[in-house]
Amino acid sequence: MTRHEDGDMERTFAALPPAHGKSFAQTWWGQAWLTALEGTALDTAQLKAGRRLARAGAVGAVSVRPGRLTAVVLDRDRTAHRADVLLEELSPEQWDRFLDMTVERAGHVAALLDREMPPHLVEDAADAGVELLPGLGDLEPECDCEAWDHCGHTAALCYQVARLLDQDPFVLLLMRGRAEGSVLDDLQSRSGTSAAEAASAPEGVDAAEAYAAGDILPPLPPLPELPVEPGVPPSLDTETPPAPGIDPAALEFLAARTAVQAHGLLRGALQAGPHVELTSAQDAVRLAAGVPGPEMTDRLAAGSGRGREGLATAVRAWRHGGTEALSVLDEEWQPQDETLARARAALDSAWDAGERPELRVRANRWTVAGAPVQLRLGRDGRWWPYRKERGRWQPAGGAAQDPATALASVTAPASAEPAPGEENSL
Repeated sequence: MTRHEDGDMERTFAALPPAHGKSFAQTWWGQAWLTALEGTALDTAQLKAGRRLARAGAVGAVSVRPGRLTAVVLDRDRTAHRADVLLEELSPEQWDRFLDMTVERAGHVAALLDREMPPHLVEDAADAGVELLPGLGDLEPECDCEAWDHCGHTAALCYQVARLLDQDPFVLLLMRGRAEGSVLDDLQSRSGTSAAEAASAPEGVDAAEAYAAGDILPPLPPLPELPVEPGVPPSLDTETPPAPGIDPAALEFLAARTAVQAHGLLRGALQAGPHVELTSAQDAVRLAAGVPGPEMTDRLAAGSGRGREGLATAVRAWRHGGTEALSVLDEEWQPQDETLARARAALDSAWDAGERPELRVRANRWTVAGAPVQLRLGRDGRWWPYRKERGRWQPAGGAAQDPATALASVTAPASAEPAPGEENSL
């Protein structure tokens, strides 16, 4: 790693593993980065080639330094190409405006320390005349393949960098000209007070000042560690007969599943994950996913309103994606206007010319013609793979942002029948 008087002015990130079944950007700022790439590239075929290379793990170690990204990208024939992407650095005056604006808002500093880039930070920076995220045309490509626009190699580099930005927005600040240590040192120095000011200040600490200086306070104590596995409830196998109406086996099962649920909730809380309130029918599916005995399964099937076969299908969906997967299993809805346009655009760009299978659409379900394979569009824009087995559509995998990735995860039995009723070709 190259050193500089202002901190680490070059960071090198090891090659990331293949991204099969994953979108390249989960955060809004990572998606904005990709919008800057995809909105100006003139050759969509090169973008597709870049996505394939990035997904295949063909991008080597990525070097990030002010104004430039560099990586070696292996072509399909294993030919190595040096790819560079240039992004204009901020001027010293722009950096001063950005740092002054940031230190005035303690929430912005806290977000950066948490490796986040909230939209209002970017908006406030823009109001101060500083564009942090690249706009259309700001990502300038250079490649030894001598393409005049973004080629597959520079596109692959950009897709890979989107994954790095998801993890650490300081990567973007380094590209704009300042290393993380330099940024944090400047923020801390700007948020402090001089010795003369401190001497003349009244005793005690003003609450507003304490809040504004939150970035230099000692860190909070670490969160408790997550237990390796859920606790085991006490056994109810005693000589005392149960009270009327109490089923010990059912109670033991519920206690065990509650411990598993509590463990999951704690894990979500420690990871700052959202808590979703389940309906009774959804909770019956969650409990059934815990593999209860036959008697419990019958009761849960009745409680879910699905019957044993429908409950088995719902459990498969639950294991692929929880409540979101259940919604996709149960709900058939008609995409309209912008949602439908985005879905069609995703399908058009997912495959190269001539490679896309023929799809027949009904509502939010696209079925491969002549094959027992189907894609279902969730309301969040993700694609869920389904396979037809013994006359019923069954969940076949987790969701993917890319329809081609979702479809590739399905391995359909050769004897399965094609889907009836999917009449309209897309």
